[in-house]
Amino acid sequence: MAQIRIENLRKDFGDFTAVKASSFTIEDGEFFMLLGPSGCGKTTTLRMMAGLELPTSGEIYIDGEEVGGLRARDRDIAFVFQMFALYPHMNVRRNIGYPLRSQGLSRAATNAKVEEIARLLDITAILDKPVGGLSGGDRQRVALGRAIVREPKAFFMDEPLGALDAEFREHMAEELRALHDRMGATTVYVTHDQLEAMQMGDKIVVMNHGVVEQFGVPQDLYDWPATRFVAGFLGSPPMNVLQFDGQVAPGVSEIALNGTMVEVPETREGVSGPLGLGVRPEHVHLDPEAGYRAKVVAVEYLGTTQIVTLATAHGEVKARIPSAQKVAEGSTTGLRFDPRKITLFDATSARALRSAGNEKVLRHG
Repeated sequence: MAQIRIENLRKDFGDFTAVKASSFTIEDGEFFMLLGPSGCGKTTTLRMMAGLELPTSGEIYIDGEEVGGLRARDRDIAFVFQMFALYPHMNVRRNIGYPLRSQGLSRAATNAKVEEIARLLDITAILDKPVGGLSGGDRQRVALGRAIVREPKAFFMDEPLGALDAEFREHMAEELRALHDRMGATTVYVTHDQLEAMQMGDKIVVMNHGVVEQFGVPQDLYDWPATRFVAGFLGSPPMNVLQFDGQVAPGVSEIALNGTMVEVPETREGVSGPLGLGVRPEHVHLDPEAGYRAKVVAVEYLGTTQIVTLATAHGEVKARIPSAQKVAEGSTTGLRFDPRKITLFDATSARALRSAGNEKVLRHG
């Protein structure tokens, strides 16, 4: 397996720039997620890494070798697509063994390797069946088997679970992560599903409009988003952001909202003008005695928890609270925020201000 390093990668299609100066490193053996909405540049980035697209500029290193000018077949990687791309006239055994036969491996050696991979993926019973009659999950296992059998330096996967239904998709995500852990593979995985990325990834790159907004471990991205986009893209419901005008200076540890002082992590930089106070729904607490007031607009029951939507002087807020806590629509209450989990945003640049809470993440993410 191999480390993969991307430096200032750019891709232009005529006047349109799909990827803008992206840089990040995927360590050997990591399960690395490229996450973002449709059209953000994640698949284009993956295709350049795989050799299916040529970069306009920038460098791609796999296992220390610059591969930007190499064809896909010369990069020693395996690609798994969303639509499986199996050979319909071949059975499962022949589909999995095709890459080895193409390399000139003997029939006996190919069969032995195919049997080994089939046991790993628990598809031994279907090896001699045609692929046309298989379920979506079994087809995906066959596609994975065909990629694994070559033992490449890295696996590149472009939304491989996208064609599966929601329940089976979650099951296959667990299996895919477990398979990765058994193999110790370097895996790069494209998805638009933030839950899938958080569930499987060791590291996540969040992209938007061709730009890397932030990368790091899932919890750091969730707890300390570097930009307003990351704050809104990760989380369900996403991070609340209260809009207000004011100023903060280095060392400030509280701000005024509608005359109520709200404690925030100590800031490391100053800014004046439009600001945003970001807080996750689970860090919003309903407290009738609190000074910052809000009106309950809606209550959504989710079993063990409920999502309460509240109107405030600075925008809508959603709170995730225990379902046993009684809340009436139309009532007025006070809000408290967990001061250790607040992020302040410069509304003009949409980036997070450095604070005592997020400084390390923003520096190294």
